[in-house]
Amino acid sequence: MKNLISLVFVIMGFSGMSQTSIHDFKFNSIDGVEQSFSSFKGKKILIVNTASECGFTSQYQELQALHKSHGQQLIVVGFPANNFGAQEPGENSEIKTFCELNYGVTFLMAEKVSVAGEDIHPIFKWLCKQSGADFDGPIQWNFEKFLLDENGKLMNRYRSAVKPNSEKITSLL
Repeated sequence: MKNLISLVFVIMGFSGMSQTSIHDFKFNSIDGVEQSFSSFKGKKILIVNTASECGFTSQYQELQALHKSHGQQLIVVGFPANNFGAQEPGENSEIKTFCELNYGVTFLMAEKVSVAGEDIHPIFKWLCKQSGADFDGPIQWNFEKFLLDENGKLMNRYRSAVKPNSEKITSLL
């Protein structure tokens, strides 16, 4: 029965990728509270896949600085993921404590998700298929960044080595 329903949805065009902006998506915060990207309409959004045991983990500090300096016009959302190098092994509560104690994180953190592979979260499946950025395709490592405009459209995408406070990002804020 489930396969029949899935087939009907595909035939009718409901493939799950009909979203036109990030505002069409919801996610759970690291505390388990449902959040809707539609509540961020009118603000830019920086989405980052994060990991607590990565060589790029110190970028939490710069993400926090962006949140503090641009919080009126920019929403920063970190999505912990354990897809690369098993560098995010903790549970949500452990990740939250680590981020707060080590980097003073107060920006929005999502619950741990998958950002690659067959169990990729729908938000990242959609983000990786968007055009208009310098590149598209699968995420390659932790701390890749997606900058979206006030209307929820992808402005650009940045690989891990691009720091959150780089002019490539801040010039668009």
